[in-house]
Amino acid sequence: MLGTIVNTACILLGSTVGSLLKKGLGDKYRDVLYFAMGLASMALGISTFTQNLPKSEFPVLFILSLAVGGVAGTALDLDGRAKAAISRRGGEGLANGLISASLLFCVGTFSIVGPIMSATTGDNTFLYTNATLDLVTSMVFAATYGIGIAFSAAILFCWQGFFYLLGKLAAESVLLQGTLINELAIVGGVLILSSGLALLRIKDCKTLNYLPALLVPVLWFLARQVI
Repeated sequence: MLGTIVNTACILLGSTVGSLLKKGLGDKYRDVLYFAMGLASMALGISTFTQNLPKSEFPVLFILSLAVGGVAGTALDLDGRAKAAISRRGGEGLANGLISASLLFCVGTFSIVGPIMSATTGDNTFLYTNATLDLVTSMVFAATYGIGIAFSAAILFCWQGFFYLLGKLAAESVLLQGTLINELAIVGGVLILSSGLALLRIKDCKTLNYLPALLVPVLWFLARQVI
């Protein structure tokens, strides 16, 4: 868990430093940072998607995942409930920022493969790389939205902790096969891209409503194993 602890600490540090910088920034520069994060989110989302889609053994699975996950998330109103809960404490801007930051930190190859590698081989390289990226990203987000971005550290810790435990308990499981991780990365890339659209104020796709889409590839692979 050392890599995950370091990653979590980097987000907390970056959020603290960024929130201090926020006090010296005018609205003009905050808007620049806001849109910079939107552009970065779109770039990372597109990159993740295009890098992993050619490796997919089931290239239409991500479409099914988004459709099923989107319907399930909308029925549960995940996006609305999360934004309402966060907005009561920090405003709508913080809600959008925290959701976008959490997606960037968690829904990526490094945050999925990293803890699994740490658990199975003791190699924390991916997590240390991710920690460096998250340090800078959290600073920029906190400079725009404030110290509330630090809450994403807890989300990341739980997310990576889940995959670390998965690696410890199921080293030979189908859940750890590279092809599943690849499918998760494809769906994750679309979610990050969706978050970027919201940050750029192009379209609020209510990204959190699509979060259950990440469960669909897992259920798909489990079903194939049983059948």
